[in-house]
Amino acid sequence: MAEEKKRTRRANGESAIYLGKDGRWHARVPMGYKDDGTPYRRHLTRPTRKELVDEVRRLEKQRDEGSARQPGKPWTVAKWLEHWVENIAKPVVSENTYAGYEVAVRVHLVPGIGRHRIDRLEPEHLESLYRRMQSAGSKAGTAHQAHRTARTALGEAVRRGHAAKNAAALAKPPRMEEDENEVEPYSVDEVQSLLLEVNKRRNSSRWMLALALGLRQGETLGLRWSDVDLDNEYLKLRRNRLRPKYEHGCGDAAPCGRKAGYCPTRVQVRRETKNTKSRAGRRAVPLPGPLVVMLRAHGKAQARERAAAGNLWTESEYVFTKPLGGPLSPNTDYHDWKRLLEDAGVRDGRLHDARHTAGTVLMLLGVPDRVIDQIMGWEPGGAARMRARYLHVTDPMLKEAARKIERAIWGAPENLAVDKDQDNEA
Repeated sequence: MAEEKKRTRRANGESAIYLGKDGRWHARVPMGYKDDGTPYRRHLTRPTRKELVDEVRRLEKQRDEGSARQPGKPWTVAKWLEHWVENIAKPVVSENTYAGYEVAVRVHLVPGIGRHRIDRLEPEHLESLYRRMQSAGSKAGTAHQAHRTARTALGEAVRRGHAAKNAAALAKPPRMEEDENEVEPYSVDEVQSLLLEVNKRRNSSRWMLALALGLRQGETLGLRWSDVDLDNEYLKLRRNRLRPKYEHGCGDAAPCGRKAGYCPTRVQVRRETKNTKSRAGRRAVPLPGPLVVMLRAHGKAQARERAAAGNLWTESEYVFTKPLGGPLSPNTDYHDWKRLLEDAGVRDGRLHDARHTAGTVLMLLGVPDRVIDQIMGWEPGGAARMRARYLHVTDPMLKEAARKIERAIWGAPENLAVDKDQDNEA
């Protein structure tokens, strides 16, 4: 009898399944230990034994894989996202990446799905949010940014055992319209029109660095004179200019009533520049002769501005500055680009489209892929993907391909003329 009882006892860690007095089946599933060292068990109940056993097996699998929710009060989505963005993401990502995460969390995710428990969030909740965002006027790209942020944040929650699944990884983000991300690089004629207008402007070489060499906005605005070697006709890219972020300096006793960026005594709380995040981004870029001439002229013009400003000049080592010195704001730079397009009579486009233009021109000129990768600052492992994204097949390239096919199949142009004459005589 004792032998039989010993065999029927549950093994250590085995789930208990029993029929309760309420007529339902119950289970107690060992899940580990609480923070204070006491055992932690999950209670499940289902109307039939089969349903309960299936749920017990699923929970045991999550426990064994380390993906089950841990003991303690479950997080709401809002609390987790706010904790994640400030305490987990912020210390390890760049300022710009954090800024994107923070906006997605504060503006879209917390108001839209924040009240759900993190362990009960379903893909349908997120898909409903994306539809509401678009109905309210948000672009598909904005919904995609919220989706990427949620996927990253919830993935961390799953790794830490706060949720059993990543609902955002299962959700389907809205379809991106094909023309929403379609980029048409500027033609050579358009670049020349911009060049004519650029020569009338202050900081003219700033725009030609973008159109001719594909420098990113942050790379150009973060450029310092110590990075430029005009004698040897090259420059070194080592850092990026960051978007400034301000806090009030007026104090609670006498608030100015304005946004922090317009406070008369505002305090900048974000560093001006950061080093490029990849080895490929830290690179030397050759300067065409006309750009060397433009940069020399720009240096002389800056020296004249410094002398005229006197004590009002804000000293810095930046190549491109405000009229009274100091680094250019990316926001001001963006609006200058829009005015340049309008004054030059060139179609509207993103500032980043100039980078697509430069990459396409390099391809059109037959520059080897490895050299293009060096100039554009692409990592070897992802260079092919970036070339596919940035290098565009233009109409002149298609026409040249057609001419090559013509010569290969039908022969030289003079042979075609002879064939046509023979056809006419016939």
